[in-house]
Amino acid sequence: MPDRRRHRGPHPEDRQLFDAAMYPRLQAAFSDLCWLLDRGYAVTSSLKLVGDRYELSARQRLALERCACTAAAVAARQSRLCPPQELAGRAICLDGYNVLTTIEAALAGGVLLGGRDGTLRDMASMHGSYRKVAETQQAIELVGNTLASLGVSEAVWYLDKPVSNSGRLAQLLRTLAAEHQWNWEVNIVPSPDHELQARGIPVATADHVILDHCQSWINLARWIVERNVPNAWIVDFANAAPAS
Repeated sequence: MPDRRRHRGPHPEDRQLFDAAMYPRLQAAFSDLCWLLDRGYAVTSSLKLVGDRYELSARQRLALERCACTAAAVAARQSRLCPPQELAGRAICLDGYNVLTTIEAALAGGVLLGGRDGTLRDMASMHGSYRKVAETQQAIELVGNTLASLGVSEAVWYLDKPVSNSGRLAQLLRTLAAEHQWNWEVNIVPSPDHELQARGIPVATADHVILDHCQSWINLARWIVERNVPNAWIVDFANAAPAS
């Protein structure tokens, strides 16, 4: 079925599943999940055990899975985190869809998840296809204006070739970059993860695979959302994790 969404907003059940009244249960479940992961238990079995105990829905379990990681992973990621204030005069890479969909979701009122590692992740799913939504251009312009204000010298975008409409998004990125005189390069590649892990410049992403293998990274989506979308719906699990 084609994706006909005009916004990357909340799922119809999210108001109930992530209502403030649910936070204590979700945070307790998250703490238990991270405790198990820290002791070497597999994520699949741990998530089932915790999800069953707290009677969580499939979507709530997905949220926990997206945010959980070990304390060791957090420490390793934080050691390679590049503060945005240190980007002046430097080039960066962007995990295009990862950054863009999170900001689109924030603008559309969708649920954002604050992970144990401090990143923001959205609950949107592209299923191999990307569709431009009402918030797309605004999200791109927020990225561009933010990078300009930070003094970034060049931004190299990477988009997934297997995702349909990557060509259209690439053209939009190039058009807006030309209009605003942003120094952007846009690449469509079979595997952005592989390309981004190999680059020696900071990577803007919240993808856990890239975070665990890149030389340095930027928490760009969170930086942008916190400064430009004051009413963003963030369910933050960072403080719910067990003490390291």
